[in-house]
Amino acid sequence: MNITIRRETESDIDAISEITKAAFQSLQVSNHTEQFIINALREAKALTICLVAEADDKVAGHIAFSPVTISDGSRDWYGLGPISVSPELQKQGIGESLIQAGLSALTTLGGKGCVLVGHPSYYRRFGFRNLPDLVVDGVPSQYVFALPFDENTPHGTVVFHEGFAAKGG
Repeated sequence: MNITIRRETESDIDAISEITKAAFQSLQVSNHTEQFIINALREAKALTICLVAEADDKVAGHIAFSPVTISDGSRDWYGLGPISVSPELQKQGIGESLIQAGLSALTTLGGKGCVLVGHPSYYRRFGFRNLPDLVVDGVPSQYVFALPFDENTPHGTVVFHEGFAAKGG
């Protein structure tokens, strides 16, 4: 399978929504609002990086990065998510390709680091780790991951864009 990673275009929006909905449909830890979050971030012009994976001329996956605020005043940090891959194409390296391309794009933009809420066994392979002094309100610490791009590590509370509160649309 030949995978191409590229920036999203307006013509990708419906496919992104469908893939995101399908990818999170069976996950019990999901509120099933991820497609609404992406739309809210897009409408707020808060998507710093928004990439799609294309396989056989069809959108197969998607990843979004948006700015976060950290209570210690750390600047140029971004949140990863949501990320989704078509269920029938999962476990074939598409998500990994999206993450690597997105992190590379963040460093090119001058980003200082990336934070996410995710599954402990997946994100460590990319260098993400739990930082004891970095929290997201209401989220157990074992699910909060950060990847500093230099020696500076933030301390405090991470707040994702208000688009992450989207419930429907």
